[in-house]
Order: sequence, then structure tokens, then C-alpha cells
Amino acid sequence: MSIGNKKEPFLLFIGDILVFVIALWLMLLLRYFELPKFDIFLAHLIPFSFLFIVWVVVFFIAGLYEKHTVIFKSRLPNIIFNTQITNSIIAVLFFYFIPYFGITPKTSLFIYLIVSFGLITVWRLYFYPNIGTRRKQKALLIGTGSEMKELRDEVNHNLRYGLEFTSSIDLNEVSSLDFQEDILNKIYSENISIIVADLHNEKVGPLLPHLYNLIFSNIQFIQTYKVYEDIFDRVPLSLLKYDWFIENISLSPKLVFDFLKRVMDITFSFVLGLFTILISPFVILAIKLDDGGRILSFQDRVGKNNKLVKLVKFRTMSYDDGGVWGSDDLNKQKNKVTKIGKFLRKSRIDELPQLWNVLRGDISLIGPRPEFPEPVKEYSEKIPFYNVRHVIKPGLSGWAQIYHENHPHHGIDIDETRNKLSYDLYYIKNRSFILDLKIALKTINELLSRKGQ
Repeated sequence: MSIGNKKEPFLLFIGDILVFVIALWLMLLLRYFELPKFDIFLAHLIPFSFLFIVWVVVFFIAGLYEKHTVIFKSRLPNIIFNTQITNSIIAVLFFYFIPYFGITPKTSLFIYLIVSFGLITVWRLYFYPNIGTRRKQKALLIGTGSEMKELRDEVNHNLRYGLEFTSSIDLNEVSSLDFQEDILNKIYSENISIIVADLHNEKVGPLLPHLYNLIFSNIQFIQTYKVYEDIFDRVPLSLLKYDWFIENISLSPKLVFDFLKRVMDITFSFVLGLFTILISPFVILAIKLDDGGRILSFQDRVGKNNKLVKLVKFRTMSYDDGGVWGSDDLNKQKNKVTKIGKFLRKSRIDELPQLWNVLRGDISLIGPRPEFPEPVKEYSEKIPFYNVRHVIKPGLSGWAQIYHENHPHHGIDIDETRNKLSYDLYYIKNRSFILDLKIALKTINELLSRKGQ
């Protein structure tokens, strides 16, 4: 059973296209104060179709086809506003600077932008949330810890899911489970048809024969971590044990994926490398004028199979310390970010030389972010299964860089690194060429908004 609405992105896409087309029809109606003739409508639809494709891509990059979790919905108005502003700018540039697609008069374009802006806002914020609401099935949640509470709150406060947790049992708060009192009575009194449970928990183990009999009463069982992953696009570390890694993590080569990934690495690195060559003289001049020091910085990071790789970047610190990590060392405290270094970091230009590492095969464009050796050693000791993130090549950008908001910066942070690992493990389990393309497109949004690390 899929808890999330798998059709939601498709329905949103179809709805967006219809809104764009309806807005075009309304624009012609408002412009000429008469029902648009088919030939006039078609003459406008053809050039606008190119624009619709670009707009949909912008919507995707902005995250408007993501799962509508409670947190995402709270940000939706701001995302829509910013995206529509971007799309309006693209439309003006498209019609003003490509004469072949020009429309006359330009008043039509501005009427269309206003109409489409209003319709897409109404469609996304008010109309879509009230259609297709799924009938909720009653469910019992059995699990542990904060991730269980996070799952319960998300499901029960979002109409987009087909579940409602009418009861929950935190296994950390009970010494043992009584099948009759804790489960069977709840099933009958609350009309429960689904049990979402951590079936590998030692407290659930003794009840498995009783739970087995419930299958014949049409009760459906789902592993808690599967529901959590389906909703949050990351794995719940507190629920993972050795069996999860045995089932989901493999070092066997994926021939087609590995080939396509390498082709993408080489192609994009070559293209972006040409851009790097063009801007390098200006970066070099800026660094030299700033403090006259070295141009490049070389840093050791942990790569695939825990092997060290030496990454090359434009120097942004007052001197190249070889990537010495940590804040306790006196020399590190004296090594400050330069004036030009702040700009290079903010714009991510400082990382462009790492394209050479991608071409060499040290790292990939997409993968878990490579860490310094010192924190890796400590994280490996304090975070279970941490080294699993090193079974594949690290990358310039990754699933965690896109979706994990509180990245640890220049210091040990066990809790946030655990959260980051949950995204890395999701990527390692589900990695595919399509997922890499999605991350690549989402990275564009991160760069333009100057987020990420």
C-alpha cells in the first residue's frame, strides 16, 4: 500500500497546463471583449506552448511537484509567489528578445501574466487542496521515538494521505505489549484496518503469531520505516537494523546506471569546465588583488570505500592550510575567510575547480557530500552505520544537500549529521539516473537562491 498520493505530481502537472491554457483564453476574451476565435487562439497557443514548457520546468525546480507535506504546505504561498515572478520575467524576455515568437500588441502579454498569476494561485492554494481528498482508513501506529511522533503528526494533520492514526503505542513507554488489551480491543473499538508497526522490535516479536492471525480478519500490516520513507523521502535511523542494510544496500554494480552516471559526469563537467576556464582569469585576478596569495586550495576528503581524495578549490581562506579541519587549533582560528572568498563561497564559484576531480573520477556530480577525515572518524564511532555512506562515490551535490536544511558547519554535530545520514541512505538505496537528474535540476534552485553548503 502506498500511503502518499503517487498521482499527485501528475494531477498537479495536468492542472497547471490547463490553468495556463484557460488563462490564455481569458486573456483574449479580456483583450478583445469577445469570445476568441479558434484561429486567433491557436495563433497565440503555439508560441505560448514553448513558454508553458519552460514554466513547468521552473515549477519542478522550485519544488512545486514535491510531496505536499505539512511543512511544505506552510511554505507554498511564498514558493508560488517567487516562482510566478520568475516565470513572468522569463515570459517578458522570451517575447521581447525572440522576435519570431513575438505577439502584438504587448499589452496581451501583460494581461496574460496577471490572469495566469491569479489563476495558478487560486488553483494551487484553494482549489486543488479541496479536490481528490482520499477516504481515510483507521490505523494503529506501533513504534518508538521522535520519528514515530513525526510520522503520526504528519499523517494526522494532512488530508493528502489515506490514513488516520486513531491510536499509537510508543514501545519505549511500555514494558511489554498485551495483545488483547493493546491491540485487539483497539482494532474492534476504533474500526482499525491497518497496523503500521516496527515488526522487528523485540517487544513486538512475541506477538507475531497473534498478528499473523489478524491477516484472516482483513487487517493489513506495513513496516513503519516504509511509511516514513514514503512520506519524508529519507529513512528513519532509529528503526534501522542490520536486516534493513542487508535488504537494501548492495555494492553490486548497476551497469546501465553506472554508465549513464559517468556519461553525465563527463558531459556536464566538460561543459561547466569551459565556463570555468572563461571566468578563471577574473577569479585569479580578484584573488591576487585581494591578498596576493595562492589561487588554489587542496583538501583531503573521504571518498568511496573510505579512501582519501584530494579536492581542488579556489582558495577562500587567508592561507591554504591543506584543509585542516576543526576550530580548536590556533592557526585555524587565525585563518579567516577573505573578502573575495566570501563572494566565491556564496556563489559556489570556489567549487568549480572540483570539476577536475569529477573528470578524474575521484567524485561524481551527484552523491553524498565528501567529509573531512577528522569528523568522519568521530561520526563513525558515534553514529551507527555512518560508514555506509562511503559505499558509493561522493558528489558535489546530493539528496541531503537539497533537502537537509541544517547542515553542520565546521564543527561536530551528531544530531544534524544523523539527520543528514538519513537522506544519504535514502539516496544510496534509491539511486537511479532519474533521481540524479532530479537532484541536478533542484541544485539549480539551490545555486540561484544561494542556499546549501
